Amino acid sequence: MLIGLVGKPSCGKSTFFKASTMADVLIASYPFATIKPNHGVGHVKIDCIEKEFNAKCNPQKGYCMDGNRFVPIELMDVAGLVEGASLGKGLGNQFLDNLTAADAFIHIVDISGETDEEGKETKDYNPVNDVKMLENELDLWYLGILKKVWGTFARTIQNTKGDFAKAIAKQFSGLKVVEDDVKDVLRSGKFNVEKPNSWSEEKLKDFAHDLRHLTKPMIIAANKIDRPNSKENLEKLKTAYPNITIMPCSADSELALREASKAKLIEYIPGDDSFKESDNLNEKQKEALNKIKDNVLTPYKSTGVQEILNFTVFNLLKYIAIFPASANRLADSKGNILPDCFLLPEKSTALDFAFYLHTDFGKNFIKAIDAKTNRAVGKEYALKHRDALEIMTR
Repeated sequence: MLIGLVGKPSCGKSTFFKASTMADVLIASYPFATIKPNHGVGHVKIDCIEKEFNAKCNPQKGYCMDGNRFVPIELMDVAGLVEGASLGKGLGNQFLDNLTAADAFIHIVDISGETDEEGKETKDYNPVNDVKMLENELDLWYLGILKKVWGTFARTIQNTKGDFAKAIAKQFSGLKVVEDDVKDVLRSGKFNVEKPNSWSEEKLKDFAHDLRHLTKPMIIAANKIDRPNSKENLEKLKTAYPNITIMPCSADSELALREASKAKLIEYIPGDDSFKESDNLNEKQKEALNKIKDNVLTPYKSTGVQEILNFTVFNLLKYIAIFPASANRLADSKGNILPDCFLLPEKSTALDFAFYLHTDFGKNFIKAIDAKTNRAVGKEYALKHRDALEIMTR
């Protein structure tokens, strides 16, 4: 899966990206510091199953800290989006091309109101404008793809009674849209499939909007929450967009904590509401850490970065974490305990998991063994979050 970080220039995308991945990227206070997209590995956080087996895991991908398993996901930080991007303004064409492979978006918003629509320093800017702008540009992106063929398409479908959902899905296949997505949008009853040739411009845009929200779900990361006007602006944003999940965060604080942890100045688990200081801190470092504690961790219970990543994967995309494991043997052939943990779509079955691990496992599937209960389950068994299964084959 690929999560795209989107937003206007200088909103904190690259800081959020670096805080999530610890990748070496340019962070600068001027617009379009990011030109080419940055790809990196972030992690979602779950309770590891090691305690349930009275063992200590040894992940081969990701890591585990004090019973918290961090499972890798791919993140992408793209160039800043400005109004008119759907028409090619700024780095618009490049920005949108880069987003086609994304499964979901995290919209980084400078909630402080200290940067304008182009990412330049200002005062008392309303960040509601940023969400309005980005929502509109993404809708126009989808609308543009739809309108490329709509005239001919609508007449053909109406005259031949063709398969509307199949035809639309084909047009949007590059954006990972499938027929079931289109059918889900049509179930709302807002769109007359029998007479698509009669759709107005507004109806077309409504359809593009609904299809985009379904196929590229989005959460808003209200960044720079520790600034003076941020709390007030956060409430404005929640009022303006009650149907989009908005979570406060401080990417700067998360990055500082992770770098301090890497330098062994503190003990910190991403997503926690506290950290443990070492004896090696100087007064300046203590002051900076106390500021994070007072302005971010205490009022908001975390920096928000880890929670946003988790929400995107487990709530927006509805994935679950599954461990390949045997009740009798938790280690792989090299002796690594619970080395793997994989993310699969909600409603996946034991057979889906077998095919995910290897095509031969799926083709030769006999049954799966629940490592927690030692109970055999069939191919139709619906996987649950944090399941541990051993696949048996013939």
